[in-house]
Amino acid sequence: WQRRTREKKMADIDAAKALLLQASSNSGLNLWDHLSDVIARVLDEKPKNAADSLEHLSAQVKADRFQADSAHALKDTPAVTRNVVLATDQSKLFHPSDEPQEDPPVVPNVMGMARLFEDSDVGLGQEETFKIFMSLQQLAQSQPLQSVRFWGKIFGLESNYVIAEAEFKEGEAPPQPDPEEEPEEDERPEGDEEREGPPPPPKSQFKPPRPVPAEEYGSGVNKHVYFVCSEAGTAWTLLPHASPACISVARKITKFFTGRLDAEVVSYPPFPGKEADLLRAQIARITASTKVSPIGFYTFDEEAGDDDDARDNFIENEAFEELGVQELADPSLSNWVHHSGYILPQGRCAWVNPNPPKDDIDGEDEEEDEPEEVEPESGPPLLTPLQNDEDLNGVPAWSTRVSSAFAPHFSSARVSSNVWPGAHAVAQGRLFANVYVGFGQKFSLNAYSPPLPADPQPEYGEEVAEAADPTREEEEAFEAANKPEGEDGEDGDGDDGEPEED
Repeated sequence: WQRRTREKKMADIDAAKALLLQASSNSGLNLWDHLSDVIARVLDEKPKNAADSLEHLSAQVKADRFQADSAHALKDTPAVTRNVVLATDQSKLFHPSDEPQEDPPVVPNVMGMARLFEDSDVGLGQEETFKIFMSLQQLAQSQPLQSVRFWGKIFGLESNYVIAEAEFKEGEAPPQPDPEEEPEEDERPEGDEEREGPPPPPKSQFKPPRPVPAEEYGSGVNKHVYFVCSEAGTAWTLLPHASPACISVARKITKFFTGRLDAEVVSYPPFPGKEADLLRAQIARITASTKVSPIGFYTFDEEAGDDDDARDNFIENEAFEELGVQELADPSLSNWVHHSGYILPQGRCAWVNPNPPKDDIDGEDEEEDEPEEVEPESGPPLLTPLQNDEDLNGVPAWSTRVSSAFAPHFSSARVSSNVWPGAHAVAQGRLFANVYVGFGQKFSLNAYSPPLPADPQPEYGEEVAEAADPTREEEEAFEAANKPEGEDGEDGDGDDGEPEED
């Protein structure tokens, strides 16, 4: 009896030990080894109130046993982080150049203008503004520029765009990519009508409309060029010229920027370009709507005459009389004017006939129909007061305010666009500046809804007559009537094509 009792106890002990030695499916540890290590840790460290710190000691033992899988558990730290690369690039901004400074300076007093904006609660902060100021000086030294100013900043989903508006020196022109040549159509020579196989499908008679040419550099939407960079101190990239096709499609879509100039623009209607082209189109739209100045600061050149070309350019008015802050902050907006050209629905500031007469077209067939006459488009002229801007369903196009009501003699006036949130202009005496800080999106009272697809194309335009399928007897009669000569169709030994023997 005692032996059986002892054997039963030993079996229970073995079963309990086996349970304690069972490894966990998650960590691979077993309770036997873990309790042994915990007890050994208690005996080695001899902590006070060991019962109270048992859970902490158990967690420490588990942490000591952990072995990380370098391929999955931990990320490899790059040798040089992005912040180090950016700091290295920005450190180059603070090395003064030995080249003599031009007079007048190419870069305006960005920090002085930034103080006016900060008084009106607009700006990027003194540190970032100073870095942008130094980066603009670096751009002016690397390019033959006559003037350059800080246009603004557009936020992106992955990175942002710091934008500079520049004008090249007289005789210099910005480099632009060569236009892509259109592939020539595969024209079959006349007389090659006999061909094996089924007849070719009918050729489409549709002729797409002629593309509207882009305005040349120095005029219209391309009066200035624009450089962008992701951070002040990094390399500047020249944006392409704005094209009417890109501007027209940009008006129909709503798309946030990614921060990558080579990113594809997936939209409907399809956008004819990359994100760099969309960014340039939005810059042109924002500039045309929000580039403003106090009335009387600019005037038309009287010596240039009264023709249309003279009305497209303006000069600084030497007899400009300063306006008071209260006059500039007047809600009627009669003391502010647009000094950037209005973009027509065509996508240009100067209208061009999309269907020129035949005499103006080279290489066109005389048999073609006369192009339809298109009514010229027109818009408000330069230096039009802001009070003529249309409201957005009762929302005024602009808002005004004074930087400080406690010291009106030393304050500045600010006008902010409600059509393009983020566009501001400040003025104080003879000083004024424009800036844009936002996402590059136009305000809309209604939620954005993508446009519906175009109507499906009509069916084939030629007259198609239906006919009944022929019977087998009709097919045999047709084959017999059109059988080549020399084939009599008689049955015999010669049907296999071998000559008969005499």
